[in-house]
Order: sequence, then structure tokens, then C-alpha cells
Amino acid sequence: MKKLNWQNIETVLLDMDGTLLDLHFDNYFWLHYVPESYAKKNNITFEQAHLELMNRYQKVEGTMQWYCVDYWSEELGLDIALLKEQVAHLIQVHPHVLDFLEQLKMDGKKRVLVTNAHQKSLSLKMRKTPLAEHLDVIISAHELGLPKEEIGFWQQLQSIVSYNPKTTLLVEDNVNILRSAQKYGIKHHLAILKPDSKQEKKIINEFEAVHDFGELLAN
Repeated sequence: MKKLNWQNIETVLLDMDGTLLDLHFDNYFWLHYVPESYAKKNNITFEQAHLELMNRYQKVEGTMQWYCVDYWSEELGLDIALLKEQVAHLIQVHPHVLDFLEQLKMDGKKRVLVTNAHQKSLSLKMRKTPLAEHLDVIISAHELGLPKEEIGFWQQLQSIVSYNPKTTLLVEDNVNILRSAQKYGIKHHLAILKPDSKQEKKIINEFEAVHDFGELLAN
């Protein structure tokens, strides 16, 4: 596999949404489907609902509440888990992901999913995709009580998954999370430039980055 010095990497920490899975599902859900459902419930226009929800999202972005299905169900008076089931056909694995995960296995690397997703979202996505059988460990930040944006997450993670930060790679589409891991001491980092297949690629200069996992596979 190219791009990184794989001889110095023993553990690969992998984000889920936007990294292994197409972020289109989440973007469509939170930016369109939830506002649409909220508008119908409250008899307001989509535009009014969208504006109100964007303000609510912004207030808790990057916190555990932002990622919590139960929090939003209570806040909005909607069954968020049920709504996700209704559009679950949009959940898709990014190209070349399964081949990449199998290559990691063949090369003796530990494959650890580390996601901020709530357990209900995580469970849905594991049911709708074959990811689980290609991973060694699956960790939700809700088990630790801290989001990946906080340095303490990476310290607590070590109590569950034994890993050496110096020989660990984090693959992630969120630059703030990559920075958090870097500050903690995780040495190897890789950003995803196109987390949402329906949107333009991101511009990331401070970390090594790829468009998709095909760039990491041996020719």
C-alpha cells in the first residue's frame, strides 16, 4: 500500500461517516429529511424549519449532544432513529473501502473503528453494510463519554484498545479531529478529501490526504 510508511504502522483507527461510509446519507438526513419532518410536525415551512435547525445544530456542534440520537429525538419531538431507518437505503460504503480493510488484515494491522456516532446510528449502519466483518474492534465515543474532538478521547481509548500512538494511523474526514489526535501524540494521519460523493472535494493542506481508498491499494 502506498502513500504512508506502513512499516511503522501497527494500528489503524478508522472514522465511519465520511471516511468508510459516504457522508451523503448524513448530510441529506440532517439538512433535508429532518427539517422536512420537523416542518410537517410543526406546520411551518421547510425554510423556517431549516433555519431553526441550523441554529440548533450550530450551538452543540462537536459535542456529545450533537452526535446523540436520543438528544435530538427529545429536542425536536421526532423519532430520529425511526427517521434514519426510513432513508437507510442511502447508506453506502465508499469505493475501495472493503478492499482496503482486507489489505490491512493481510498486512497484520489492527483495524479499529472509532466513531462519534450514537450507538443507534452505529447499529443501523452495521446492519446495512458489511463493514463489521472487516473490522477488529468497533468503538463509539458514547461509550467513553467524550467526542473525538477532545484530546481526552484518545487517552480513554487506550484503556479499551491497547495502541501505541507512535505506531498508529488515524483516517478521518474531520480536520478538527485529526488535530485533536495529533495533539495527543498519534503520529500518522490521513484525511479524506471527498467525504460526500455528491459534493465537491475539500481542500486540506495540513495533513496527507486522499480522494478515496483506491489510492492506498497496491497496484
